[in-house]
Amino acid sequence: MDFIIQPFGPSEYPPQLVEIPDPPTSLKRVGASIDPHGRFLAVVGSRTNTRYGADACEKLILGLRGSDITIVSGLALGIDSIAHRSALKAGLKTIAFPGSGLGERVLYPATNLSLAKEILANGGTLVSEYANDFRATEWSFPRRNRLIAGIAQAVLIVEAADKSGTLITASLALDYNREVFAVPGPITSSNSLGTNLLIKQGSTPITRSEDILEFFGLVGADQATERESEISALTNDERTVYDLLIEPMSRDTIVATLDKPVHEINILISALEIKGVVKEELGEVRRVS
Repeated sequence: MDFIIQPFGPSEYPPQLVEIPDPPTSLKRVGASIDPHGRFLAVVGSRTNTRYGADACEKLILGLRGSDITIVSGLALGIDSIAHRSALKAGLKTIAFPGSGLGERVLYPATNLSLAKEILANGGTLVSEYANDFRATEWSFPRRNRLIAGIAQAVLIVEAADKSGTLITASLALDYNREVFAVPGPITSSNSLGTNLLIKQGSTPITRSEDILEFFGLVGADQATERESEISALTNDERTVYDLLIEPMSRDTIVATLDKPVHEINILISALEIKGVVKEELGEVRRVS
């Protein structure tokens, strides 16, 4: 895919990006236009990630499948690359902010040129405020990080050492009043020192995708609609048992209350469990919320 670089200005930015203390005056993009009203989750972490970090990053992003959340990262090696690839695997849009210009000969890192092209081929976007032929340098990454933190409503830190560029992004996010999420890690791993410190300082620990969906207001409505559909599809007898379970009950209590043969009750409960609307725990049958 050819890199067709297009300029775009503040009138096209998501409003939260305009509001940061040092907003960009001019950006360039390759690929799809950016929805200014979209939901943006920045995902950043160590460039020398562990297997734990890779698995956690992929699992959390794949769990967002079907949502309209856009994954934002920096195209760097390590967690950034895993975040972009996981977004593509989940069918989510993804935006990459490299620490370089957008020309193919300078795009950094060069080893991720194929990933950049895959992002573009799947409706994603590359964004930079640097000149098209600008080569990444030591100072360009911290400055780029403010854009990653600025465009997002929330920033997810997957792995970070106690002194790292990732923590710069987290600090910027806090300065910008963004939600900062952190994946807890093993206390024996140097890559978890930064994330565990963030949690100690008040960042939200993230252990499941639903935590992210809840932040963006996507869990409640979707789950309610799905559950209503499941309940409406129950047979009359199944609905009778389901309606009875306002509070957890033993099978014996259900049989006594409904005055039905035990084998019929057992069949109905099994059917409800298969349909995922009830479950049996500690000798009681309860609704699945």
